[in-house]
Amino acid sequence: MSDKNVEEKIDSSVDEKKKVKIPNPVMVKKFAEILELSVSDVITELMKNGIMATINEEVDFETASIIAEDLGFDVEEDLEIHEGEALTLERLLDICRKEQALDEKLPERAPVVTILGHVDHGKTTLLDAIRKGNVASHEAGGITQHMTAYQVKKRGKTITFIDTPGHEAFSAMRERGVSIADVAILVVAADDGVRPQTKEVIRYLKEKKIPTIVAINKIDKPEANLQRVKQELSEHDIVIEEWGGEVVSNEISAKNNIGIDDLLDSVLLVSEVLELKANDKSDGLGVVLESHLDPNKGPVSTVLIKTGMLKVGHDVLVGNTFGRIKRMENYAGEQVDSAGPSSPVVIMGIQKTPEVNDIIQVAKKETIAKIKSKGSTGVISGMNKIKGKKDLYKNIDEGKIKKLDIIMKADVPGSLEAIDQILSTIKSKEVAWEYINTGVGNITESDVKLAESSNAIVYGFNVNATTVAKRMAEKVEVEIKSFDVIYELVEDVKNRMADLLPPEIIRTDLGRLKVLAIFKNGKTDMIVGGRVIEGTAVNKSLVEIKRDKEIIGKGEISNLQQNKKPAEKVKSGNECGITFQGKTKIEEGDILIFYKEEEKRKKL
Repeated sequence: MSDKNVEEKIDSSVDEKKKVKIPNPVMVKKFAEILELSVSDVITELMKNGIMATINEEVDFETASIIAEDLGFDVEEDLEIHEGEALTLERLLDICRKEQALDEKLPERAPVVTILGHVDHGKTTLLDAIRKGNVASHEAGGITQHMTAYQVKKRGKTITFIDTPGHEAFSAMRERGVSIADVAILVVAADDGVRPQTKEVIRYLKEKKIPTIVAINKIDKPEANLQRVKQELSEHDIVIEEWGGEVVSNEISAKNNIGIDDLLDSVLLVSEVLELKANDKSDGLGVVLESHLDPNKGPVSTVLIKTGMLKVGHDVLVGNTFGRIKRMENYAGEQVDSAGPSSPVVIMGIQKTPEVNDIIQVAKKETIAKIKSKGSTGVISGMNKIKGKKDLYKNIDEGKIKKLDIIMKADVPGSLEAIDQILSTIKSKEVAWEYINTGVGNITESDVKLAESSNAIVYGFNVNATTVAKRMAEKVEVEIKSFDVIYELVEDVKNRMADLLPPEIIRTDLGRLKVLAIFKNGKTDMIVGGRVIEGTAVNKSLVEIKRDKEIIGKGEISNLQQNKKPAEKVKSGNECGITFQGKTKIEEGDILIFYKEEEKRKKL
């Protein structure tokens, strides 16, 4: 369609604008179909607005709506999920926000709460106090390293908690926890104040605009300083109600169960203001919080339902895999037939282990059948995620860098994500690590075979090697290293990377001697005499020969004498004789510079 035809279309719609629904985002080809224009016309309109997009690229709703309105259309965002459409987390959250904003009356749903804070500030202890359990004692290193979800009752109302890790290695998982939560509880220790992870969390909360409740913990400790904590929070734009701000705060002691009920009341109060609601009649949409491969049950996933109803027997798409829900359990491990908005459930029946953050959505049998007929495309991340050299080192000259090849196996995808995140912070211009393969589950013989062929080290986190794999590894001399504390694993990787670095040579100058006489001139050795003019001449040291302000050669001292007697050192102002080993010919008047070199192992 020419520009003239486009103008005619606009003119014909002046009196009555055609209403169109545009999804967010929308592919240019689909956008053209919705507007009933040719792709070239749509691309031309995009170019007029400074947007270069090809037929298979996507544009966001805001951009598409501007173009469509310029062309005379009345635009509305299409919130309908089209069959076979693979949702992203962003798209799901956008659907939930739009649903929340609708005027129609929808059922009330439970608030989804995440507890965040600096390591050792009492996050896990607070979770224990709330659910009357004991997480900390069962976690390696006292750190909650997996994300789980559960529910509690307060005043007859339900609250859903997402347990996100508090260690600095898990900032990506913390951000994910914040992004899918309605309310965040920021835990700050009264005796320690605002710490690095606290600042990081505050930044996330501000970016995501998540309603926040401050829980000042450990108020019963002698070192507690509540006013200092409140002052430090205000310096980071967290101003509590007591100080004239809008942030609700509670003073608690998670260890001694002080103020916990008041904190839960605050959660319900903030939730009432938010007026949380969701559709419980439509097909369920949820996000995968955690997944792992159970040797008896197969792929098992923890899912948080965001909207709609998920039922046993539903055919579902989950990221790059699919399946039929055969069994569903609530947070207490009880079997359930259905789950609605804000419910955390464990589901079984998915073909492969999905990725954390993947979206679960109900699909028609025809869609699943079509996927099955096409076969599996690509490798499901978390099962066999291979990162190639092209992806990892496309901006690195491979000839100038040494690499540590790694095969990484972990218990759940969330652990892989956390390990990957902290390993990515290791910076060096001389050495790098590279995944040959990553996966979920125990270390098997196939991992050992791959390690043998690629000369890689096999790392396991919270997993074991099978008996067959252990025997095979010993036979082919493949090293398997298993850890249950993430920082010990990372430290081992760093040490092995450091071993690949050439040692740093540390030079120490010892003294200088002026050559006064030549006594012997051999092919590779000379005997000369001279006076030490600076520092100390040292036997068995290295030496440089300086002539006319230039270094002309190097060698070493094999013998040092003073007054015709062997000596280890000769100080400045004294004369001595030396036996020089080296190919350079020394002349009278040359300056010999005595020095030593020490090798120092580099660290990352």
